[in-house]
Amino acid sequence: MQPALWVSKTGLSAQDTALRTISNNLANVSTVGYKKDRVVFEDLMYQIQGQPGAQSTQNTLLPSGVQLGTGVRVAGTQKEMVVGSLQTTGNEFDLAIEGDGFFQIAMPDGSVGYTRNGQFHLDQDGQIVTSQGFPLEPAITVPNDALSMTVGRDGTVTVTQPGGGGSVQIGNIQLAGFVNASGLEAMGSNLFIETAASGAAQQSNPGENGVGNLMQGALESSNVSVVEELVNMVATQRAYEMNSKVISTADQMLQFVSQNI
Repeated sequence: MQPALWVSKTGLSAQDTALRTISNNLANVSTVGYKKDRVVFEDLMYQIQGQPGAQSTQNTLLPSGVQLGTGVRVAGTQKEMVVGSLQTTGNEFDLAIEGDGFFQIAMPDGSVGYTRNGQFHLDQDGQIVTSQGFPLEPAITVPNDALSMTVGRDGTVTVTQPGGGGSVQIGNIQLAGFVNASGLEAMGSNLFIETAASGAAQQSNPGENGVGNLMQGALESSNVSVVEELVNMVATQRAYEMNSKVISTADQMLQFVSQNI
Protein backbone atom coordinates (compact mmCIF):
# COMPACT_ATOMS: atom_id res chain seq x y z
CA MET A 1 0.00 0.00 0.00
CA GLN A 2 2.97 2.32 0.46
CA PRO A 3 3.71 2.28 -3.31
CA ALA A 4 0.14 3.46 -3.96
CA LEU A 5 0.75 6.49 -1.77
CA TRP A 6 3.88 7.46 -3.68
CA VAL A 7 2.26 6.87 -7.08
CA SER A 8 -0.66 9.12 -6.13
CA LYS A 9 1.77 11.72 -4.82
CA THR A 10 3.33 11.98 -8.30
CA GLY A 11 -0.17 12.38 -9.75
CA LEU A 12 -0.97 15.24 -7.38
CA SER A 13 2.29 16.99 -8.25
CA ALA A 14 1.70 16.60 -12.00
CA GLN A 15 -1.85 17.93 -11.81
CA ASP A 16 -0.67 20.87 -9.70
CA THR A 17 1.75 21.77 -12.50
CA ALA A 18 -1.04 21.42 -15.06
CA LEU A 19 -3.25 23.79 -13.06
CA ARG A 20 -0.42 26.31 -12.83
CA THR A 21 -0.05 26.21 -16.62
CA ILE A 22 -3.77 26.68 -17.13
CA SER A 23 -3.82 29.62 -14.72
CA ASN A 24 -0.95 31.27 -16.62
CA ASN A 25 -2.83 30.84 -19.90
CA LEU A 26 -5.96 32.43 -18.44
CA ALA A 27 -3.93 35.26 -16.89
CA ASN A 28 -2.59 36.09 -20.37
CA VAL A 29 -5.89 35.85 -22.23
CA SER A 30 -5.61 39.57 -23.12
CA THR A 31 -1.84 39.64 -23.75
CA VAL A 32 -1.08 40.66 -27.33
CA GLY A 33 0.68 37.89 -29.26
CA TYR A 34 0.68 35.45 -26.31
CA LYS A 35 1.04 31.75 -27.16
CA LYS A 36 -0.58 29.30 -24.78
CA ASP A 37 1.25 26.43 -23.07
CA ARG A 38 0.18 22.86 -22.65
CA VAL A 39 1.68 20.30 -20.29
CA VAL A 40 3.18 17.06 -21.62
CA PHE A 41 3.01 14.10 -19.21
CA GLU A 42 4.88 10.81 -19.29
CA ASP A 43 4.74 7.72 -17.12
CA LEU A 44 7.65 6.90 -14.82
CA MET A 45 9.74 3.73 -14.86
CA TYR A 46 8.16 0.32 -14.34
CA GLN A 47 9.04 -2.43 -11.92
CA ILE A 48 9.12 -5.61 -13.99
CA GLN A 49 8.10 -8.47 -11.72
CA GLY A 50 7.21 -10.77 -14.61
CA GLN A 51 8.98 -10.27 -17.93
CA PRO A 52 6.57 -10.20 -20.91
CA GLY A 53 7.43 -13.07 -23.24
CA ALA A 54 9.22 -15.10 -20.57
CA GLN A 55 8.67 -18.84 -20.71
CA SER A 56 5.96 -20.13 -18.38
CA THR A 57 6.59 -23.71 -19.52
CA GLN A 58 8.87 -25.32 -22.06
CA ASN A 59 6.39 -24.62 -24.85
CA THR A 60 4.47 -21.53 -23.68
CA LEU A 61 5.25 -17.84 -23.07
CA LEU A 62 3.83 -15.25 -20.71
CA PRO A 63 1.53 -13.03 -22.80
CA SER A 64 1.96 -9.86 -20.74
CA GLY A 65 3.99 -10.43 -17.58
CA VAL A 66 3.71 -8.22 -14.49
CA GLN A 67 4.65 -4.56 -14.95
CA LEU A 68 3.95 -2.16 -12.11
CA GLY A 69 4.11 1.57 -12.81
CA THR A 70 5.59 4.08 -10.38
CA GLY A 71 3.63 7.17 -11.35
CA VAL A 72 3.71 10.15 -13.68
CA ARG A 73 5.82 13.22 -14.22
CA VAL A 74 5.76 16.41 -16.30
CA ALA A 75 8.01 15.78 -19.30
CA GLY A 76 7.74 19.36 -20.52
CA THR A 77 5.53 22.24 -21.52
CA GLN A 78 4.88 23.01 -25.17
CA LYS A 79 4.09 26.38 -26.71
CA GLU A 80 1.25 26.19 -29.20
CA MET A 81 2.17 28.60 -32.00
CA VAL A 82 -1.30 28.74 -33.52
CA VAL A 83 -1.96 32.24 -34.88
CA GLY A 84 -4.41 34.21 -32.76
CA SER A 85 -7.25 36.27 -34.20
CA LEU A 86 -6.39 39.68 -35.64
CA GLN A 87 -8.07 42.79 -34.26
CA THR A 88 -8.12 46.10 -36.11
CA THR A 89 -6.91 49.06 -34.04
CA GLY A 90 -6.28 51.78 -36.62
CA ASN A 91 -2.99 52.73 -34.97
CA GLU A 92 -0.29 53.11 -37.63
CA PHE A 93 2.37 51.68 -35.30
CA ASP A 94 0.40 48.48 -34.60
CA LEU A 95 1.52 45.55 -36.76
CA ALA A 96 0.26 41.99 -37.01
CA ILE A 97 1.77 38.99 -38.78
CA GLU A 98 -0.67 37.06 -40.97
CA GLY A 99 0.94 33.65 -40.60
CA ASP A 100 4.23 32.37 -39.22
CA GLY A 101 7.24 34.44 -38.24
CA PHE A 102 8.49 36.78 -35.53
CA PHE A 103 9.51 40.41 -35.26
CA GLN A 104 13.21 40.80 -34.45
CA ILE A 105 14.07 42.93 -31.44
CA ALA A 106 17.54 44.30 -30.54
CA MET A 107 18.18 43.47 -26.89
CA PRO A 108 20.30 45.64 -24.54
CA ASP A 109 23.03 42.95 -24.36
CA GLY A 110 23.46 42.94 -28.13
CA SER A 111 21.52 39.73 -28.75
CA VAL A 112 18.29 39.44 -30.74
CA GLY A 113 14.90 38.64 -29.19
CA TYR A 114 11.80 37.56 -31.07
CA THR A 115 8.17 38.49 -30.51
CA ARG A 116 4.70 38.21 -32.01
CA ASN A 117 3.61 41.38 -30.23
CA GLY A 118 3.42 44.13 -32.83
CA GLN A 119 2.32 46.87 -30.43
CA PHE A 120 5.13 49.29 -31.29
CA HIS A 121 5.88 52.90 -30.29
CA LEU A 122 8.21 55.75 -31.21
CA ASP A 123 11.04 56.72 -28.85
CA GLN A 124 12.63 60.14 -28.42
CA ASP A 125 14.88 59.57 -31.45
CA GLY A 126 12.07 58.52 -33.77
CA GLN A 127 12.98 54.82 -33.67
CA ILE A 128 10.26 52.18 -33.69
CA VAL A 129 10.54 50.34 -30.36
CA THR A 130 8.65 47.91 -28.12
CA SER A 131 6.88 48.96 -24.92
CA GLN A 132 10.18 48.24 -23.09
CA GLY A 133 12.04 50.62 -25.43
CA PHE A 134 13.86 47.87 -27.37
CA PRO A 135 14.24 48.81 -31.07
CA LEU A 136 13.25 46.74 -34.07
CA GLU A 137 16.06 44.92 -35.86
CA PRO A 138 16.97 46.22 -38.42
CA ALA A 139 16.27 49.66 -36.96
CA ILE A 140 13.57 51.85 -38.47
CA THR A 141 13.78 55.60 -37.76
CA VAL A 142 10.82 57.81 -38.63
CA PRO A 143 11.76 61.43 -39.57
CA ASN A 144 10.50 64.12 -37.21
CA ASP A 145 8.59 65.90 -39.97
CA ALA A 146 6.79 62.78 -41.23
CA LEU A 147 3.06 63.30 -41.68
CA SER A 148 2.19 59.60 -41.76
CA MET A 149 3.81 56.19 -41.96
CA THR A 150 2.76 53.25 -44.10
CA VAL A 151 3.93 49.65 -43.73
CA GLY A 152 3.32 47.44 -46.76
CA ARG A 153 2.41 43.77 -46.61
CA ASP A 154 5.97 43.00 -47.70
CA GLY A 155 7.45 45.04 -44.83
CA THR A 156 8.33 48.15 -46.84
CA VAL A 157 8.12 51.24 -44.61
CA THR A 158 7.37 54.58 -46.25
CA VAL A 159 6.50 58.03 -44.92
CA THR A 160 4.93 61.13 -46.37
CA GLN A 161 6.63 64.44 -45.66
CA PRO A 162 5.59 68.10 -46.06
CA GLY A 163 6.07 69.72 -49.43
CA GLY A 164 4.17 67.22 -51.57
CA GLY A 165 7.24 65.17 -52.38
CA GLY A 166 5.32 61.89 -52.26
CA SER A 167 6.24 58.80 -50.27
CA VAL A 168 9.82 58.16 -49.15
CA GLN A 169 11.01 54.68 -48.22
CA ILE A 170 12.83 54.67 -44.88
CA GLY A 171 13.44 50.97 -44.36
CA ASN A 172 12.16 47.42 -44.56
CA ILE A 173 10.88 45.25 -41.68
CA GLN A 174 12.24 41.71 -41.79
CA LEU A 175 10.79 38.70 -39.99
CA ALA A 176 12.47 35.61 -38.58
CA GLY A 177 11.25 32.06 -39.08
CA PHE A 178 12.22 28.91 -37.18
CA VAL A 179 12.11 25.22 -38.02
CA ASN A 180 10.68 24.51 -34.54
CA ALA A 181 9.17 27.68 -33.12
CA SER A 182 7.90 25.73 -30.08
CA GLY A 183 11.54 25.24 -29.10
CA LEU A 184 12.08 28.96 -28.45
CA GLU A 185 12.77 29.96 -24.85
CA ALA A 186 10.18 32.32 -23.37
CA MET A 187 11.81 35.24 -21.54
CA GLY A 188 8.67 37.09 -20.48
CA SER A 189 7.70 40.55 -21.75
CA ASN A 190 6.36 38.81 -24.90
CA LEU A 191 9.92 37.94 -25.95
CA PHE A 192 11.56 34.68 -27.01
CA ILE A 193 15.19 33.79 -27.61
CA GLU A 194 16.72 31.25 -29.96
CA THR A 195 17.75 27.82 -28.63
CA ALA A 196 19.31 24.69 -30.06
CA ALA A 197 15.82 23.13 -30.12
CA SER A 198 14.31 25.97 -32.19
CA GLY A 199 17.07 26.00 -34.78
CA ALA A 200 18.74 29.10 -36.15
CA ALA A 201 16.63 32.10 -37.12
CA GLN A 202 15.98 32.40 -40.86
CA GLN A 203 15.53 36.04 -41.81
CA SER A 204 13.36 36.97 -44.75
CA ASN A 205 10.99 39.62 -46.01
CA PRO A 206 7.32 39.21 -45.04
CA GLY A 207 5.50 36.90 -47.43
CA GLU A 208 8.63 34.97 -48.38
CA ASN A 209 10.14 31.64 -47.27
CA GLY A 210 7.11 30.57 -45.29
CA VAL A 211 6.65 33.66 -43.09
CA GLY A 212 3.45 35.66 -43.15
CA ASN A 213 2.62 39.09 -44.50
CA LEU A 214 2.28 42.18 -42.33
CA MET A 215 -0.98 43.96 -41.57
CA GLN A 216 -0.73 47.57 -40.40
CA GLY A 217 -3.24 48.93 -37.92
CA ALA A 218 -3.98 45.53 -36.37
CA LEU A 219 -2.77 43.35 -33.50
CA GLU A 220 -2.71 39.60 -32.95
CA SER A 221 -4.76 38.51 -29.95
CA SER A 222 -3.71 35.80 -27.51
CA ASN A 223 -4.47 32.32 -28.88
CA VAL A 224 -5.90 31.23 -25.51
CA SER A 225 -9.45 29.84 -25.70
CA VAL A 226 -11.15 30.63 -22.39
CA VAL A 227 -13.72 27.86 -22.82
CA GLU A 228 -11.03 25.27 -23.58
CA GLU A 229 -8.96 26.33 -20.58
CA LEU A 230 -11.98 26.15 -18.28
CA VAL A 231 -12.73 22.63 -19.50
CA ASN A 232 -9.09 21.68 -18.91
CA MET A 233 -9.33 23.18 -15.43
CA VAL A 234 -12.32 21.00 -14.56
CA ALA A 235 -10.58 17.88 -15.90
CA THR A 236 -7.44 18.75 -13.91
CA GLN A 237 -9.48 19.29 -10.75
CA ARG A 238 -11.18 15.90 -11.12
CA ALA A 239 -7.85 14.16 -11.74
CA TYR A 240 -6.46 15.82 -8.62
CA GLU A 241 -9.47 14.69 -6.59
CA MET A 242 -9.10 11.10 -7.82
CA ASN A 243 -5.44 10.99 -6.83
CA SER A 244 -6.40 12.42 -3.43
CA LYS A 245 -9.02 9.66 -3.10
CA VAL A 246 -6.37 7.00 -3.75
CA ILE A 247 -4.23 8.44 -0.94
CA SER A 248 -7.26 8.44 1.37
CA THR A 249 -8.08 4.82 0.46
CA ALA A 250 -4.49 3.64 0.95
CA ASP A 251 -4.44 5.43 4.31
CA GLN A 252 -7.63 3.64 5.39
CA MET A 253 -6.15 0.27 4.38
CA LEU A 254 -2.99 0.99 6.37
CA GLN A 255 -5.12 2.06 9.32
CA PHE A 256 -7.09 -1.20 9.16
CA VAL A 257 -3.90 -3.26 9.09
CA SER A 258 -2.29 -1.36 11.95
CA GLN A 259 -5.39 -1.62 14.15
CA ASN A 260 -6.13 -5.27 13.52
CA ILE A 261 -2.69 -6.88 13.63
